[in-house]
Amino acid sequence: LTQKGQLPRLSPPARLVPDSVMEIDPATRRNLELTEALAGGRDGSLLRVIDRCVTGAGARLIANRLAAPLTDIAVIQRRLDLVDYFLEEADLRHDLRDGLRKCPDIERALARLTVRRGGPRDLAALRDGLAEASILRGGLAAEGLAPAPDELRRIGDGLGQHDVFVDRLERALAPDLPISIRDGGFVAQGYAPELDELKALRDESRRLIAAMQKRYGEASGVASLKIKHNNVLGYFIEVTPTHAEKLLSADLYVHRQTLANAVRFTTVELSDLEQRIASASEKALAIEQEIFRDLAADAVERADEIARTAKALAELDLTTGLADLAADGGWCRPVIEDSLAFEIEGGRHPVVEAALSSNDEGKFIANDCHLGAAGHESAGTIWLVTGPNMAGKSTFLRQNAVIAVLAQMGAFVPARAARIGIVDRLFSRVGAADDLARGRSTFMVEMVETAAILNRSGPRSLVILDEIGRGTATFDGLSIAWSTVEHLHDINQCRTLFATHYHELTALASKLERLSCHTMRVKDWHDDIIFLHEVADGAADRSYGIHVAKLAGLPPPALRRAEEVLAILEKGEQAGALARLADDLPLFAAASSSGHSVEKGPSGLEKRLAKVAPDELTPLQALELIYELKELLKLASEQRG
Repeated sequence: LTQKGQLPRLSPPARLVPDSVMEIDPATRRNLELTEALAGGRDGSLLRVIDRCVTGAGARLIANRLAAPLTDIAVIQRRLDLVDYFLEEADLRHDLRDGLRKCPDIERALARLTVRRGGPRDLAALRDGLAEASILRGGLAAEGLAPAPDELRRIGDGLGQHDVFVDRLERALAPDLPISIRDGGFVAQGYAPELDELKALRDESRRLIAAMQKRYGEASGVASLKIKHNNVLGYFIEVTPTHAEKLLSADLYVHRQTLANAVRFTTVELSDLEQRIASASEKALAIEQEIFRDLAADAVERADEIARTAKALAELDLTTGLADLAADGGWCRPVIEDSLAFEIEGGRHPVVEAALSSNDEGKFIANDCHLGAAGHESAGTIWLVTGPNMAGKSTFLRQNAVIAVLAQMGAFVPARAARIGIVDRLFSRVGAADDLARGRSTFMVEMVETAAILNRSGPRSLVILDEIGRGTATFDGLSIAWSTVEHLHDINQCRTLFATHYHELTALASKLERLSCHTMRVKDWHDDIIFLHEVADGAADRSYGIHVAKLAGLPPPALRRAEEVLAILEKGEQAGALARLADDLPLFAAASSSGHSVEKGPSGLEKRLAKVAPDELTPLQALELIYELKELLKLASEQRG
C-alpha cells in the first residue's frame, strides 16, 4: 500500500516438473545439517564445507542447489560435465576465480535500483561487474583450451555484451562515490558541462571573488578595494571614504551603505554572481539526481540482460568452486543412473573430514557402502549396522546420505568411486530431541519421524535410521525396531541403513533376503577399547556401553556396579534377576559417602564414633577427638581415591 509503483524485477514463472527435485523433509535437513548445524549457524554444516564461492550470488546459488538436489539425470550430467571441465582446466579455473573476486554483487545492486532504493555505489557495482563479465567471457573463448561442454557455452553467452552501458557508467561516475544520492558529488568531471559550471561556482567561489576584486581594483585605481560578505548585505565592495568619490563617479558601482570608516557598493555582475553562488549547490545536486535517475532507468531497461549476466557469473563461481573443492579433496565424479544402485567405495563425511584436518587429528577412515548391489537391482538392500557408541555408526549413516545429496546437486563426492541410482526421496531419523512447544516428547518426535518414513518412502528412496525404539521400554523399543525393519524390507523396499544396539535384530538376516549385517570394528588392547571406525561384515558381540560411560567420566563405583548388573542380565535370568536387583541396591546406599566406593561393614570412622560417650568428654578430650576424626576422614578419602 505504501510502495505502489515500486515493483521489483520478477523473473518469469518457470514450471517445476513433478518429481524433478529430491524430496527432503525438514527433519532430514536438520539431522543431516545441510545448511545449518544442529547447534545453530553455518559452522559445522555441509554448506560451510563445500561453499568456496567468492561472490554473493554464487553463495546464494550453491545454497539453493544444496537445498534442492535434482532427479533429472540429463541436467545432473550437464552440471557434472562443467565441474569436470574446470577440474581439468586448472589454469583457466584459477584465472576465472581471480576475476570473479573482483565482481560486485550486481544481482543485489540491480534489485535495489529497480525498487528505487539504490545509490551511486549500486551503479558502480553494475559498471565493475559487467566490465569484469566481458573480461571473463574473453577468457572462456581463449585459444588452446579443451573443447568446452555445451553448458559452458550457454554460460558464456549469458555473460552478454554490455560495452555501451559500461562505457556510459565509466564516463558518468566519479572515482569516489557517496552512499546516497542526497550527498551529491558522484558525477564525474566532464560528463555534464552545466553541472561542471555549477560545481565550479560552488567550489571555487573564493577564487572567482578574488579575481573580480583584482579586476575592480585595477579598473577603479583603488588598490585597497575589497569584496567582502556578511549575512545582511551578502557580497559587497568596500573602500575607505577617501576613495569613495572615485566609485560614486563611475556608472558601474551602485552605492549600498556609508559607515564612519567605510563606504560600500555593489555591481550588477557581483549581484548575479552572488545569486549564482547561492543557488549553485542546490542546482548542482538537482542535476546530479536527475543524472542518477536517468542512469538508473537505463539499468532497469536492461534488467533482463543484466540478470542473465548475474546468473552466468553465479554459475561460473559455483562450478569453479566445486572443481576447486574436488581438486583439493580428491573427490570423484559420481556415476548417476536410472537404477536402484547405491555403491560407494571409500566414502567419507566431508564435514567430519574437514574438522579432523583443521584440528590435526589424523585422517578420516573411509568406508564402502553397497545398497541395491548386483543381484538385488529389483529392490533396495537393508544394511543392519551394529557396534558400540563412539565407533562411527552415525557418521557412516550420514556420510552416505550426504554423498547422495552432493551427487544429485551436480557436485563431485568425497569417495574413491560412486555409482548412484537416482534417489527421489531422502529420509533421515538420527538423534534424539523433543518438541515441547507442540507437546511432543522425545519418543513421540522419534515415532512421528519414523511414521513419515514408513508411510512415504518407496523403492527409489534412501533411508537412514539410527537407534529406532531407544526412547521407550526395552521390549517396546525392540518390537518397534523389529517391525520397522520388516516393513522397510517387505513394503517400502527402499535402500536403507539401519543402525541399532538391539543385537536381537541380527536374527532377521536369516529371514529377510535383502538384509545384511555389518558392524563397526573395535579392538581390545590391554583392557581398553580402540575404535577403528571401520565397517565390516557381521554383528557386534556387545555394545561396549560401559566403556563409553567410562570415557565420559562416570565414577568407578557406578561403573563396577554396572558391570555386575550387566553380568547378571546377560545370564538370561532377567525375571528373577530384576527382582533381586530391586532388593539389592548398594549403589544408592553409597550416596551418603558422595557416591564413592562402597565398603563392607561399618567404616573406621563409624566404629570410632560408636565408642564415643559425648557426655563424658572434657573440653580437651572433645578437641582431641575432633582431630582424630579428621585424620580418619582423611584416610577414608585417600582410600576412595
